[in-house]
Amino acid sequence: MSNENLGHHTSKRFDEDLERLRASILQMGGLAEEQLNQAIASLVQGDLQLAALVIEEERQINQLERLVDENCSRILATRTPAASDLRLVIGILKTATDIERIGDEGKKIARLGIRLNSIEHPTQRLTELRHLGRSVANMLHDTLDAFARHDADAALKVAHRDRLIDEEYEAIQRQNITFMMEDPRAIRRALDVMWAVRALERIGDHAKNICEHVIYIVRGKDVRHLPLEAPP
Repeated sequence: MSNENLGHHTSKRFDEDLERLRASILQMGGLAEEQLNQAIASLVQGDLQLAALVIEEERQINQLERLVDENCSRILATRTPAASDLRLVIGILKTATDIERIGDEGKKIARLGIRLNSIEHPTQRLTELRHLGRSVANMLHDTLDAFARHDADAALKVAHRDRLIDEEYEAIQRQNITFMMEDPRAIRRALDVMWAVRALERIGDHAKNICEHVIYIVRGKDVRHLPLEAPP
């Protein structure tokens, strides 16, 4: 086999390794998105069976994270990627961590749904939580879409939505503090709702992190801890 053919063969195998890595992270993201939607539904509908399913399925996300970590480590050790390929591997490694933490928060929401259901069936008081849940779920969907397409402009637009998530989260927290001040009997329930919206807010933070990873992969620019530029 000539050196030229050997180089072509090695490059092809490397491309296949990277594609498998991308496929794994997209599968992981798809599971996290499905889990989040199910967790929100279990919370607002008081669906205990769905909540139990969310808790069980979180293990799949953990397993995929370990697989992604192993494959990233193997590629870094054996392929010595450079430039854009290196950024891709590093970006995927960091994205896997954020997706795994999204899974943790989804499991937390499901568990809080079980506790809230033991107090009373969800009422219209969860209207704001439903809206925040939809906003976060949509943000995560668009984040994963930007990652799949390696669209840095779209990622930047989605990242800016985290500020709206934060504002809505703070408003719900203030509302629940008022509920507790007006009726001490509502304290336990209000605290659980506050923990649930905190979990949703954290998912928004992780989605923003993934958007920043996309920008790093595509543009080679680390925008973490920096003010984001205005979206295009």
